[in-house]
Amino acid sequence: MENATSYISDDVLLTELNKRIERYKSAVDNLNSMNKQLLDLNHKLAESEAMKSHFISNITNEIINPFASILGLSKNITECPATEVDRMKRMAAMINSEAFNLDFQFKNIFAAAEIEAGNLQPIIAVTNIDEMLSNLMDQYAREIARKRLTKVLVNLGDEKPLLFKTDGDKLTMVISNLLCNAINFNRPDRKVEIQYARNGQGELVVRVIDEGLGISEENQKIIYDRFRRLDNGINSLNRGHGLGLSINKAYIDFLGGRLELESKENEGTTFTVTIPESQTVSNDYSEDANEVFFGDEEIF
Repeated sequence: MENATSYISDDVLLTELNKRIERYKSAVDNLNSMNKQLLDLNHKLAESEAMKSHFISNITNEIINPFASILGLSKNITECPATEVDRMKRMAAMINSEAFNLDFQFKNIFAAAEIEAGNLQPIIAVTNIDEMLSNLMDQYAREIARKRLTKVLVNLGDEKPLLFKTDGDKLTMVISNLLCNAINFNRPDRKVEIQYARNGQGELVVRVIDEGLGISEENQKIIYDRFRRLDNGINSLNRGHGLGLSINKAYIDFLGGRLELESKENEGTTFTVTIPESQTVSNDYSEDANEVFFGDEEIF
């Protein structure tokens, strides 16, 4: 009887020992899995920090370089003989171009900060889309002429002018970023085109089309990442704004719209912006989105 009791005790002990071994194995497996996750996370954090450092370095250079150009050119103008009017005009035009690009970069930086802080607010106005897009084309006239591009602006709809209730400032920033890239990554002697209309659902559709370098399928997957810079330079801040593309995505999402991309390498790129009209009702009107109104109704 004692032997039987001893045998049963050994069996129970062995079973319990096996259970503990299994628990220890499971704990070791969990620890190994957690360790792998931590290593992966650490790698991603290191990669993220490297990208951010690279981004900050790029953005610093793109701010410093225009400032240096402006200072140098303005100094040359002050030292230029009064008789060399044409030379002074050329340098003044270069200063204007550098200042324009610098201003645009600052706007993108401030917009990115606003997005990161979660401070986006809708500012709704009846916007004259024809006027807004025509003004943007005029603002980039010097850059367009420099690359000998043909500019095309086409209202494909029946509404002329096309009046649309939206956040005009944010829409202007979106189209400006797209137009900047369409110009700077286009080929000389080609075409840059903006098409726009209201679709059958009452949404505003704007297409920005170029005949330039195009974007590879691989790069299209990361095109809206503000911390990455694509091989063909599409995400550089100067003469093309990768930061701006990430802002575009955030702004379009905020407005409840869609941003679509069609592109083939060496064939060109088409960005299509589609946004719904705000449901706010007002008689107020603005050609340049500066006349603001808010209703008691839900805005979107």
